[in-house]
Amino acid sequence: MKLLLRWIGLAGILVLALQLFFAARIALMVVFDPSSTAFQRSEAARLGRANTLGDWRQQWVDYRVLPDNLKRAVVASEDADFVHHHGVEWAAVQGAWKRNARAEAQVARRLEQAEARGRPPSNLPGAKVVGGSTITQQLAKNLFFAGERSLARKGQELVVAVLLETFLSKQRILEIYLNSVEWGEGIFGAEAAAQHYFHKPAARLSSYEAARLAVMLPRPKFFERAPQSGYLSGRAGTIVARMGGVEIP
Repeated sequence: MKLLLRWIGLAGILVLALQLFFAARIALMVVFDPSSTAFQRSEAARLGRANTLGDWRQQWVDYRVLPDNLKRAVVASEDADFVHHHGVEWAAVQGAWKRNARAEAQVARRLEQAEARGRPPSNLPGAKVVGGSTITQQLAKNLFFAGERSLARKGQELVVAVLLETFLSKQRILEIYLNSVEWGEGIFGAEAAAQHYFHKPAARLSSYEAARLAVMLPRPKFFERAPQSGYLSGRAGTIVARMGGVEIP
C-alpha cells in the first residue's frame, strides 16, 4: 500500500509539473509571439521528408493590422460565443463525450459479434475522439499537441484552454490563432492565406474573401484542392450574412 501511495504521489507531482510547464509557456506568450506550434513542427517534418518544405509560407501580422472582417468571419464560422465563454463550451464537450461513448460502444459490439462468428470484423470504424472545440481549444491543440487524438489528450487540451484564457486576453488568443492556424499545404496564418488565395495582404480582404478563408478552416487542405466547391461558396455567403451580428474582442 505504501508503494502504491508513493507511485500515486509521484504521478501527481509529474502531472502538476506538466501543468506548470504549460502555464509558463503560455505566460511568455503575453509578451512574445510563439515561434512555431507543435502542429507546425509536425507538418514541417512531414514536408521535409517529402522535400517540399520550400513551399512553407507564414508571416506574422499584429492584431490591429488584421482586418475586422476576417476576425468576424472566423468567429462566426468557428466559435460564435468566443468573446463570452472562458475557453471551453462545457455543454458541447459533454455532448461530444456522449457521442464518443456511443462510438466506442458500437465498436465493442461489432468486435463481440465478430468473435462470436469466429472471424475478424470487416470495415471496423475507429472510436474517433471528437468535440465541439472553441477557438481557444483549437489554439491549445495547435500550440502543444500533434498526432493521434485520445481522451487523455483531449482532457489535457481542456486544461490548456483554461490556462490560455487565464493568462491571455481574448485579443491575444485570436491574434495567435489567426497567425498560426493552417490554411493549406504549408500555409499558416492569415497573411500567407490571403497572399496565396487572393494575391493581396490580409488587411485588404473583402468580407466575402474573409468568409471563404473562414469556411476553409476545418478542412483547409481539402478546400485548397477544391476551390470551386459549391459548399465553400454557399457557406461563405451564409457567414457574410452573419458577420454583422458577430462580436469580436
